[in-house]
Amino acid sequence: MAYNIELADRVREWLAQVNDSKIEEKKMFGGLAFLVNDKMCVNISHDNLMCRYNPEKEEEVAEKIGFLPMIMRGKQLKEYCYVEPIGFQKPEDFEYWMKLCLDYNKIAKASKKK
Repeated sequence: MAYNIELADRVREWLAQVNDSKIEEKKMFGGLAFLVNDKMCVNISHDNLMCRYNPEKEEEVAEKIGFLPMIMRGKQLKEYCYVEPIGFQKPEDFEYWMKLCLDYNKIAKASKKK
C-alpha cells in the first residue's frame, strides 16, 4: 500500500471542514480512499490524487495541469482521473480538485454493498 502520507493528511484536514458529511478512510485502488457519505470521493495513490468527478466536466478537467486519465483494462474510466502533484501544489488548485470531487459526490451513485 503505497501512498503519500503528507498528501493523505492534507486531504483529511480539508475534508474535516466539510459539515454534515460522514467521512471514512478505506484502503482501495492500491492507495487510501476517502469515502464521503458512503461514496468514493477522492483517493491517494502514491503521490497522486485520484479524483471522482462529474463526467459532464470532462473537457474542463482534462485541460487542467497534472490531469491524467484513469485507464483500467485498456479503457478510460469516465468519472475518474489522476492528478499529478504539479496539478495541486498551489492551495487554490488543491481546493479546485477537492471541491470538484465533493460536488459530484452529492449526486454520484454509491457502489453496491457486497
